[in-house]
Amino acid sequence: MVLEATMICIDNSEWMRNGDYSPTRFQAQSEAVSLLCGAKTQSNPENTVGVLAMAGKGVRVLVTPTTDLGKILACMHGLEMGGELNLSAGIQVAQLALKHRQNKNQQQRIIIFPGGPVKYDKKVLESIGKKLKKNSVALDIVDFGEEDDEKAEKLEALHAAVNNGNSHIVHVPPESNALCDVLLTTPIFTGDGEGGSAFAASAAAAAAGGAGGYEFGVDPNLDPELALALRASMEEERARQEAAARAAEEKGGGQASSSHDAIMTENSGVMSHGADTVDLMVGLMLSICSIL
Repeated sequence: MVLEATMICIDNSEWMRNGDYSPTRFQAQSEAVSLLCGAKTQSNPENTVGVLAMAGKGVRVLVTPTTDLGKILACMHGLEMGGELNLSAGIQVAQLALKHRQNKNQQQRIIIFPGGPVKYDKKVLESIGKKLKKNSVALDIVDFGEEDDEKAEKLEALHAAVNNGNSHIVHVPPESNALCDVLLTTPIFTGDGEGGSAFAASAAAAAAGGAGGYEFGVDPNLDPELALALRASMEEERARQEAAARAAEEKGGGQASSSHDAIMTENSGVMSHGADTVDLMVGLMLSICSIL
């Protein structure tokens, strides 16, 4: 089993709000990252995983490399989206975080999820790739989101510059059913070892509809802690979505009620005005009759 320290660089730019991956790019990315974190931490008990955000208010480390899967999964909840993807700074900060890993025997790996446009020139990315290769840092690239030939060309150049036989790149088009489903069959998920981790094999079997398909691809009898962490993460996200839906319904209901009240008030005013007119006409008729 490979002993690794991994930094996963996620894209939380404004482009992640798009719904070309169900339900959104960011949610699809979050599910894929959760599966990757599970595969990495389960393949070797001494493996560590950290998560870094490449957009928003700036590149920042959400969690330093750790073996605590619960902490890793929780770090993305409530993460704000906005700004542009800063791929270069993200990779450099990830490399710095790996440099300060506690166990120097761990191999270094960075996994990036560029979902928005890549603004850097090809030469800049090639320079970054060569630096990673020099420092023995492997790089996996999950290209999703924007279907742009120029973007794909830049990322291919980055991969070619860093690849020392242990780096990978995969392009995931929007028409794919799910981002994590595509990753299940790639070396990014299964690893370079023969057969990959038991977690990866279990998840792949579940995705393929095998007889042993468990929720989230994890057998709770073999790994109850991981199954519980994934279930808690999914329930928390589901509760958040339901709360948001209820708030939207209440807001819509309040607006409808206000509109209804306004209409009723207007109708009452019209009816009152009509009643006053009738009373005036009756009074006038009575006055005429008395004169006659």
